[in-house]
Amino acid sequence: MPATLSYRWRADVDDEDLLDLVASHGGNPEPGWWPRVRAHSLGWVTAHDGDVLVGFVNVAWDGGDHAFLLDTKTRPSHQRRGVGTGLVRRAVQEATAAGCEWLHVDFLPELAPFYLAACGFRPTEAGLVHLTPGRS
Repeated sequence: MPATLSYRWRADVDDEDLLDLVASHGGNPEPGWWPRVRAHSLGWVTAHDGDVLVGFVNVAWDGGDHAFLLDTKTRPSHQRRGVGTGLVRRAVQEATAAGCEWLHVDFLPELAPFYLAACGFRPTEAGLVHLTPGRS
């Protein structure tokens, strides 16, 4: 892990930095996404290697006991080096400090080793309705 790596809670992060991070790992960056989403967040964790944004996770919440881990992203150059785990660890700490009782996360099956083994989530049964046909 780089010696200059730092994790920050609710740090200033702009839409352009997040668009670049999403694009770096082949995602579909959507301009204006972050300003829309930020208002619904308990907070977010960023990982920085010096001045470069290398990781991000958003913590949405219901205003009470439940927080939701969303949009975990790590720049490919920093993957498999503990950055994602560090992001989630800090998100867990901050959601706990905010008084949340539960932190939920949804993920694709191939991410189970990360969320279940590395980050300590446990499997649960849940339901899902896809509201936008044609989008994954």
